[in-house]
Amino acid sequence: MSDDASRNILVLGASGLIGRYLTDDLRARGFGVVGVARHFMPAQQVSARDLELPVMAMDEAALAQLFRTHDVDVVVNCLGVLQDGPGSDTRVVHRDFVARLLAAIRDSGRAIRLVHISIPGSAEEDRTAFSTTKREAERLIAASGIAHAILRPGFVIAPAAYGGSAMLRALAALPFDLPAGEAATPFQPVAVDDLAATIAWLAARDVADEPVRAVTWDLMQPQPVSLGGVIAQFGRSFGTAKNVRIPSPSFLVDLGARLGDLASRLGWMPPLRSTAIAELRRGVTGDPAAWMEATGIVPKTIAQAVGERPATVQDKWFARLFLIKALIFASLVLFWVASGFIALVISYDAAAGILRAHNFPPALVGPVTVLTSLMDMSIGILIAFRRTAVFGLVAGIVASLGYMTGSAILTPDLWIEPLGALVKTGPAIVLMLVALLILDNR
Repeated sequence: MSDDASRNILVLGASGLIGRYLTDDLRARGFGVVGVARHFMPAQQVSARDLELPVMAMDEAALAQLFRTHDVDVVVNCLGVLQDGPGSDTRVVHRDFVARLLAAIRDSGRAIRLVHISIPGSAEEDRTAFSTTKREAERLIAASGIAHAILRPGFVIAPAAYGGSAMLRALAALPFDLPAGEAATPFQPVAVDDLAATIAWLAARDVADEPVRAVTWDLMQPQPVSLGGVIAQFGRSFGTAKNVRIPSPSFLVDLGARLGDLASRLGWMPPLRSTAIAELRRGVTGDPAAWMEATGIVPKTIAQAVGERPATVQDKWFARLFLIKALIFASLVLFWVASGFIALVISYDAAAGILRAHNFPPALVGPVTVLTSLMDMSIGILIAFRRTAVFGLVAGIVASLGYMTGSAILTPDLWIEPLGALVKTGPAIVLMLVALLILDNR
């Protein structure tokens, strides 16, 4: 291992799409990399140097001690949130944390280079809290006097998919097209390994190296490409490029964004939200000339980044299921809430009558009808919230099996009633199992 490669890098946000790839890639290049995140999925925590820490709650002193403990030479900040919501505050994450991070670097007593992952574009085009707070962080870094590199990657293409990158794969795999206006939006991509190569190049240089002591670079392919062109390239990888496609009207995109905003208030992180659509319509453009000249990196094109790794069956399944996942959860919430509400309010007499007709003890008919109806509605509400969705799905499966077993004992004739209500419970259980299996986002 060379002296340059022996430098220690700390990656903040090491559980995210970009952060996880950078952590693994830089380790493979020989750097000592500490990956830090609030939480890792079990499959992500592959090293003793993957640390779960309450990063956003750490003050300057705690961050400075972290840098000293691990002899950090380079800090890579990949932290970011798309939109304000429960547990997400763009100003806190993008601006306030960066202010503490800069203070911690100054107080650490170490010569540390900060590599900050930002967004392309100019301040004049910023319209959302996401972009304006990202730009505020850039201004703080530029004025700090600390050795830094502000990297503004275009649309990042990585082997994994999350958020917007997952949504574009889904659009490529399904027979739907974006509206013409959105499809024509300029959308310059960058391969995540070009981003990793850039950080490795920076990490191998001394912080006192004046030409790269303070730089701001756009990282993206120089060739113009549209959002529709990116989706078309994924379509070629999936083998769907020649399929018949149905154009979507713009109002459906806006409706989807509003529904996504509603889902975010329930703790979900859908890629289709008002901020995402605003940023999408703004486009992703920049000038990578300074980056290419300084580093000598020739960025991969979209065709190279996507085409060098043909889609596997896992990629195709994920892409086809990604947008359907929201429909699965919405239908299960509606199923449980509506069935409980109907039995409790609209058809209470009919629901109670079924129990009376099967010689159920009269004193228990009312309470059982009310309790089972409230239980059904509660299951739907639990599934609706991300934090309680697992519990709700498990409760729904248990309740469904209980209904089937109880009916087999107390009211077996319901199994052969013309509409097959109990028979249809089996597929509902399977759908809840599917929901459990595709619950993870990372």
